[in-house]
Amino acid sequence: MRISTSSEGFSAWSDLVNLVREAFAFMDGRIDPPSSLTKMGIEEFKAKAAEETLIVAHEDQTLVGCAFAAVRDDCVYVGKLAVAQSARRKGVARRLFAEADEIARRHGRRFLELQTRVELVENHATFAALGFTKIAETAHPGHDRATSITMRRLVASPALLRPGPRES
Repeated sequence: MRISTSSEGFSAWSDLVNLVREAFAFMDGRIDPPSSLTKMGIEEFKAKAAEETLIVAHEDQTLVGCAFAAVRDDCVYVGKLAVAQSARRKGVARRLFAEADEIARRHGRRFLELQTRVELVENHATFAALGFTKIAETAHPGHDRATSITMRRLVASPALLRPGPRES
């Protein structure tokens, strides 16, 4: 598996949109409000990559995972994490988070942070297994109940990361 973090030479925007939509499809009808992904196309993802760091995972020439990393005041926020159905349970998410850890270290941030919807208990368990703990609940505008959970973890020590090929 190859991990890269530069969107400069990246041209597989259609594949990226399809990957994220496929990975998020299980949420349809389960979360309220619906995901912002429904309003995102190629141009929106390009704009996001211009403001944040796009992290992609390829197996051979196939895009199998992605995430966006945004450097914030006290953390690196990881969003739109997606892993292809065919690549699940093969360490792709772990490798994407390892690259986010590297970004955090480069920027002097001690934490990775993410949000997941309240209804997606299987995501809560996956992120907990990757070292994240719940630190807050938030509500989308117009909702009087929590709609999202914020989770955070300390940036992993480089000594704990498995070596592997990486492109930057």
